[in-house]
Amino acid sequence: MKTLAYHLLDIVQNALRAGASEVEISLVEDNPDNLLRLQVSDNGCGMDEKTSQKAIDPYYTSRHTRHVGLGLSLLKQNAERTGGTFALISRPNQGTLVKADFVKDHIDLPAIGDLPGTLHQIITAHPRKDFIYRHQLDETRFSLDTREVKEAVDHWPLDHPDIRGMVRELIDSCFQQLSQAQHPSVTGLN
Repeated sequence: MKTLAYHLLDIVQNALRAGASEVEISLVEDNPDNLLRLQVSDNGCGMDEKTSQKAIDPYYTSRHTRHVGLGLSLLKQNAERTGGTFALISRPNQGTLVKADFVKDHIDLPAIGDLPGTLHQIITAHPRKDFIYRHQLDETRFSLDTREVKEAVDHWPLDHPDIRGMVRELIDSCFQQLSQAQHPSVTGLN
């Protein structure tokens, strides 16, 4: 997988296949510590220790539509290739946590990719699930909780055409805040 957005989509799809009704996603970009951390936790069915070990084996998958499961093993490989770390913590009936730390300035760091588009796709494709997304870029932070969005739109389905556009605008405005914090405009110098 070439981008972190693809990794994120894969992990969330795993969580939903495991019966999760709530998925928490966190992305931390810490420039002073040269760290980029992707973390996803869910309340799905979880895995026992043996299955957790198999889950990072590229030749194992619980899916019946293909015979390999490259998602987690590629995420682990990509994190470790930058000098970072990978952790998979899961317990039966308690959910799963996937955490990948990357060295941010390493040449092998995957591109972030289209995170706003990926989040929009995840949220609107699964309107009955709850997603919490937190993003931190140094001192700038934002969070998006679909439970709050559902309440704000009077519990209209998030996949309704009018609501889909509103969700995209909300996501885009959050990411614009990060972009402005990263690249503040210089005023008064014309």
